[in-house]
Amino acid sequence: MLRQLTRKINIQRLLQKFSKTSLLVVGDIMIDEFIWGNVSRISPEAPVPVVAITHETLLLGGAANVVNNVHSLGGRVLLAGVIGDDRMGEKIKKELTRQGIDQEGIAVEAGRPTTVKTRIIAHNQQVVRFDREILEPIHKQSQEGIFRYIDAHWGQVDGVIISDYGKGVVTPGLMEFIMDKRRADGKLVAVDPKMNNLELYKGVTVITPNSTEAEAAAGKEIKDEESLKEVGKHLLDGFANQAVLITRGEEGIVLFERSGKVTNVPTVAKEVYDVTGAGDTVISTLTLSLAAESDFPQAAVLANYAAGIVVGKVGTAVVTPEELRRVVTEYVHP
Repeated sequence: MLRQLTRKINIQRLLQKFSKTSLLVVGDIMIDEFIWGNVSRISPEAPVPVVAITHETLLLGGAANVVNNVHSLGGRVLLAGVIGDDRMGEKIKKELTRQGIDQEGIAVEAGRPTTVKTRIIAHNQQVVRFDREILEPIHKQSQEGIFRYIDAHWGQVDGVIISDYGKGVVTPGLMEFIMDKRRADGKLVAVDPKMNNLELYKGVTVITPNSTEAEAAAGKEIKDEESLKEVGKHLLDGFANQAVLITRGEEGIVLFERSGKVTNVPTVAKEVYDVTGAGDTVISTLTLSLAAESDFPQAAVLANYAAGIVVGKVGTAVVTPEELRRVVTEYVHP
């Protein structure tokens, strides 16, 4: 099945289309901070490892990582969200400037820290994570600025990605504003959802929950093929207009379409080092493929290949066109 679907993908033509495709990413902008080190002993103060730090890495996270993924694949991309008036916010702006990505859609909110997820990594294993964030909805002034940006650029993009990490950007008001515009022209809107906000996404084109989020939304545990289909149907009937894609880790992904078609795509990851940001890669690749006129099964297969690449890298990672071309070609002609 996977090889059959892969053979239908003209990867060279699709990658060329990526460079002519524009997406708008709206959501929670953050920094993924990685502190790397080694462990050689246990603390005498508590039964925890002592990490001797060797170096630190700051990477774009959340909605900014979605932007990073779209940009890495060659797509044109715009970003709307909120950062704090702080050092980490400046780091984000500096990196976006380096990539040539427009920042007019980013509101700087005084008194609100830029969201930072810090991970301590020792011997390629995550020891602990701690978050610095505010979860309350963003200020009205920030939201109105985002509305103006979306309105000004709506006609210039081929699709919209909502990257909801539950940090206050994706509100009922934001989704109402976006859905009013979608109802007018039917534009592609894809959502990487937060479980508590599922009701806000009714009528979007596609949502991409993981298994845990899907089970919680449906109120049903995925135990077998039958229960998986029941969960997928529940989400399709209740939220997405055209499709639901459930990411299932080592079990791959499964796509449910409005037509009733169900496509199971097994994982292609050879080694899993770090799943950080894999969901960002999935929705980036899926939406870029759909906006470039791929059908849902082919877009799902490409998203699965992309996820298989990034989980083989440690830290928040992206996929290049060359990597995607190579893995697709190798699977068709091993």
